[in-house]
Amino acid sequence: MHKVGFFRSIQLKFIIIFILLLLVTIQVIGAYFVRGLETELRENFEESIEATVGILEVNLEQAFSKERSEDDEDTPSLEAEVQDIVRVNDTADIINIQVIDMQSRIIASNDTAGSSNTGKKTTDDFINNVLRFGHEDKGNVYNQEGNRTYRRTVPIFDNEETQVGALYIEASLEGVYSQLNDINQVFLRGSILAITVSAFLGILVARAITRPIQEMRRQAQTMAREDFSQKVNVYGKDEIGQLAESFNDLNAKLKHSRALTEEERRKLSSVLSNMSDGVIATDRNGFITLLNDAAGALIHQDPEEAQGKFLLDVLQLEESSVDISELPDSGSMIIDFSEDANIYMIRAKFSTISDEDHDVSGFITVLSDVTEQEEVDRDRREFVSNVSHELRTPLTTIRSYIEALTEGAWEDKNIAPKFLAVTQNETDRMIRMVNDLLQLSRMDNKSESLHQQQLDFISFFHGVIDRFEMNVSEHITLERDLPQGLYDVWIDQDKMAQVLDNIISNAVKYSPEGGMIHFKVSKQNGQMLASVTDEGTGIPHDKVDKIFDRFYRADKARSRKLGGTGLGLAITREIIEAHQGSIWAKSKEGKGTTILFTLPLVNKKRRGH
Repeated sequence: MHKVGFFRSIQLKFIIIFILLLLVTIQVIGAYFVRGLETELRENFEESIEATVGILEVNLEQAFSKERSEDDEDTPSLEAEVQDIVRVNDTADIINIQVIDMQSRIIASNDTAGSSNTGKKTTDDFINNVLRFGHEDKGNVYNQEGNRTYRRTVPIFDNEETQVGALYIEASLEGVYSQLNDINQVFLRGSILAITVSAFLGILVARAITRPIQEMRRQAQTMAREDFSQKVNVYGKDEIGQLAESFNDLNAKLKHSRALTEEERRKLSSVLSNMSDGVIATDRNGFITLLNDAAGALIHQDPEEAQGKFLLDVLQLEESSVDISELPDSGSMIIDFSEDANIYMIRAKFSTISDEDHDVSGFITVLSDVTEQEEVDRDRREFVSNVSHELRTPLTTIRSYIEALTEGAWEDKNIAPKFLAVTQNETDRMIRMVNDLLQLSRMDNKSESLHQQQLDFISFFHGVIDRFEMNVSEHITLERDLPQGLYDVWIDQDKMAQVLDNIISNAVKYSPEGGMIHFKVSKQNGQMLASVTDEGTGIPHDKVDKIFDRFYRADKARSRKLGGTGLGLAITREIIEAHQGSIWAKSKEGKGTTILFTLPLVNKKRRGH
């Protein structure tokens, strides 16, 4: 089990925070206390100096005011009396007292080392400024020995309030700061002791706080191994105790959720195993994560060996132009697994799996065998009534070609054979349709199979349009927007010709004189999209979806006049859906109609060596 080192643990963080809080508190209190103490000591020191200055001022005023006679030998001189006053008022902190007359001459001093200055003039501007202006002054300086000193100078007056000199006092501040330093040392030792005690208490508090947290961490690691049998001890009702209770509740809910998930997984596994349709699940990149037995049987893959393979490789679509991200948009497609004469077609339906952020996290592919898929006509009892409509277009084409031959085209050796060939082809197709109708009685309880084959739709479409170009009015233009290249589809050629005949004949019927019919084919999401657009009267918006219903006529009067039965587009829809395609219409009243339909493109599998 991975253990957190002490130097990275929450215990050390608690201890450090506890000590730092105490240290900051002590420092703030100490700084405030020391600063106040320093101010108090300085004030007491200056008061002591001021008291000495007051005494000296009084004594010096009396000395300067005393009258002296040159013949009186008993009266001491001014210098001697001032010198005695200065020496008498000397204290321990005062290191220099000087008395200076108005001529800047030092007349007395208590500085024994500097007594030779007596009688000399001073050059100190601090003293001379008092003599000049009569204002007292004070300040702090460092003396020659580098010690902090306090200087004080005051003017001296006689009893007539006339300035007669100045008093200069210099006192050492080292005593004050020595006391302050001793106090700081005591405070520092007390701080160290307090920090030591707080560190010990911090360890005890940190252990008490982190113990349940460590237990929850160990329980989380146990839960990560899917073991939900243990619980965290609850030591109190505080926030940590409530957290421990919530952790135990979470453990119980996860245990219950895991049991439900496991039950659902078993159900899903059972459903997938017993499904007749094949199911393939992939991740977001298209690599297989799940393939059930039905899918393995359909595509001849071992479910276990298919794990991790690329979906397009397994479905043998690696040579197609379809990208893995485009598969869900394609909805479904038919994949050709045929080999030689053995036809084997698989229909694949694609869908995406999204997470809670609506990001694609995977793909689901559902496979079904459509080789034996049959086209069931729910309205086959109406086939007989549809015969006239189904035969009208080829009969009209044959009649047009015969009329052309009768009018002289038979003499043209280039055109006549083509007309006869087309007439013969249409006759053969009608015979096949009649034969199909004769088999209806035998098909009541059976499904009719499409006779599908792989065919290039573009070439096939051109052939159908060519037939109509010989039959339409000269005032109607047929415009083709058909691409180059192969558009292979798996279709019943006759049925698809019937679809195109129905759509194009309707477009011709409803096209005005001078109108144009536009034919277009394109690829869209792995399918072929074909459209036929006319410039007819159009269909009201609320009736567009009904035109594919049986016997529905958008314009009943005109449809009957033109010989329509209302079954053409209904039959067309049945045939398109039987080919796994879809058909719909777009129309705007007065601006024409577009019929669109899709067919799955055939994706040929890669041949083996």
